[in-house]
Amino acid sequence: MADFYPYLIASLPMLHFGMKPPFSFEQFLEACCPFIPKKDFQVLRSLPQPEQYLEKGKRHPVIQKWIEFDSALRNELFRIRAIKKHTEPVTYLRSDSYGASSLAPVIKAANIHTSVLDVEKTLDETRWKVLEELTTGHYFDLVVLIIYAYKLLILQRWENIRSADGTNLLDQALQH
Repeated sequence: MADFYPYLIASLPMLHFGMKPPFSFEQFLEACCPFIPKKDFQVLRSLPQPEQYLEKGKRHPVIQKWIEFDSALRNELFRIRAIKKHTEPVTYLRSDSYGASSLAPVIKAANIHTSVLDVEKTLDETRWKVLEELTTGHYFDLVVLIIYAYKLLILQRWENIRSADGTNLLDQALQH
């Protein structure tokens, strides 16, 4: 079945940050299922989200790199916000091995915006760029599908934001 990776990946539409997602994450999974091995499909179907980053288990190396980056980004964001609120961030930080010091300028630049949505957009653009870097050297394999899936989830998040009722969006943001 691995011979079908070029066909599958070539048939997927290109994704660009800010575009409307061409299909849902679920539709993406449905498209992949017949063309990739079951173990690879399971990897795609169970991509960890931030609330699952601390769960133990063996992960695909590119997923582990993504988790390390995203955790470091979130840690640095929390550090800067904690400083603004004069609170101690140490008890809330997750361990990371990414080298968060390189992310400090990105987070500071993002926090210059007065709009929460502008801050989130800047952070997601940074995530997108890192996902692009993670595909380097990969063309027709599982790594490309993993990165595609994470990009699709980012696009889907922004589509939900664009189409959301402003009051509900604010309520959801305040709950997290």
